[in-house]
Amino acid sequence: MAVNIILADDHTLFREGLLSILNSELEFNVIAQADNGREVVKLARKMDVDVIVMDIAMPELNGIEATLQVLHDNPKLKVVALSMHSDRHFVTGMLKAGAKGYLLKDCAGSELIKAVREVLLDRYYISKEISNTVLNDYVGKLVEEVKTSELSSREREVLQLIAEGKPTQEIATILFISVKTVEAHRAKIKTKLRLNSIPELTKYAIREGLTSLE
Repeated sequence: MAVNIILADDHTLFREGLLSILNSELEFNVIAQADNGREVVKLARKMDVDVIVMDIAMPELNGIEATLQVLHDNPKLKVVALSMHSDRHFVTGMLKAGAKGYLLKDCAGSELIKAVREVLLDRYYISKEISNTVLNDYVGKLVEEVKTSELSSREREVLQLIAEGKPTQEIATILFISVKTVEAHRAKIKTKLRLNSIPELTKYAIREGLTSLE
């Protein structure tokens, strides 16, 4: 039986490389590609997909939030994170969101194939390059509680878009909400995080892995 896969990464050339690697395996079938998190959520909702290979640093909706949303819709779906970031916030963020695999982008193609096969068996697959300290933090549930846990999913979406420099009207359009609702979310975010300026919010969003602003 074919394994249906969606590739989510905002770099076209990198996606083409992944496509070539995955298509080399007869049982793998790449059925769609996305260049931002919001698009991959839409695709996952309307397509019969088994695995999503998910970048973390994507525009409009990052890989962590996209993972939370696709797994909320379909808990059986498997997500393999593929990122250039080995920072603890990114790794634990993706694993806590429900990803079964986490690979660094400089991994060999054979490792990606192995990771996809492992997660299909409902096993975790983590790049060996990721430090034991990070893994121990996650496995031992010793990850420090971070302020983003105080924010709702919608507030995290708004915070990412604010950090990406999008104006209020554009945020409202992207999220299909009113300008007043965006402003209300912004006010709640500032209150919860005890931050007052856009630069402070942007710095916080980057530090906590909501966006990398690559």
